[in-house]
Amino acid sequence: MRKAVIPAAGLGTRFLPATKAQPKEMLPVVDKPAIQYVVEEAVRAGIRDILVITGRDKRSLEDHFDRSFELEFYLDARGKHDQLKDMRAIAEMADLHYVRQGEPLGLGHAVSVARQHVGDEPFVVMLGDDIMIDESRVLTEMLGVHERYGRSVVALKEFPRAEISAYGCVRPEVVDESLVRILGVVEKPPPEEAPSTLAIMGRYVFTPEIFDALEHVQPGAGGEIQLTDAMALLLQEQTIYGFPFEHGRYDIGKKIDYLRAMVELSVDREDLGPEFRAFLADFVQRKKLV
Repeated sequence: MRKAVIPAAGLGTRFLPATKAQPKEMLPVVDKPAIQYVVEEAVRAGIRDILVITGRDKRSLEDHFDRSFELEFYLDARGKHDQLKDMRAIAEMADLHYVRQGEPLGLGHAVSVARQHVGDEPFVVMLGDDIMIDESRVLTEMLGVHERYGRSVVALKEFPRAEISAYGCVRPEVVDESLVRILGVVEKPPPEEAPSTLAIMGRYVFTPEIFDALEHVQPGAGGEIQLTDAMALLLQEQTIYGFPFEHGRYDIGKKIDYLRAMVELSVDREDLGPEFRAFLADFVQRKKLV
């Protein structure tokens, strides 16, 4: 597996006004933009050829992963060599490419834009709203499943039935304790109609046949092309597996989860954790939250 695709063309309306003049993927999670966590996860899984699907006003994404000679000169001149090393590492961690999605026609359309770059080979899709902590091996395990079966694999997570309508949902058939075969998929079903409580998360390993399926998908509500509809078509031709997992994900597209990520990732940092934990303990005591 050589290539990953990161759709990053969304408008970030859930975080307005913060995203009015900057991409939501550049919102900081502690001291790194969200998209850097996703790129680092791909690199940890051995993938260095990464295509980012962008839109208008997303130029700062490209700037972040490029060299900044003025900044490097400043850091070098002032002896800030550790920071200089970190800044250069960002530009050297992967081979990043960029292509624009001309108009916001849905996740399925964004993935289809990657066809020319990906070619006739399997690839990974990683959604920027989902970040995985360093210890997470979800993507690595999914690549192992693909290597074993030669088929597409999607990440799944259990949710309360009352929340399942916010996600794509699958009808699963158990293969073993860590793997299911997907028999059907539906986008954001009403809780009473959901085929299970396993929701599709933002990590996919696709065979190239997904592009043919995307070509045949009809636009749905709002004129958007749904990736789940393409998966349903692909299921008619070949098996898709689901990889359930429990921990390690933050959905930073949701404000509450964004805040949770900021807190939990901060308290685990050696440089920030002790002082921040002390602050939180004092804050809880002062506000009488427990």
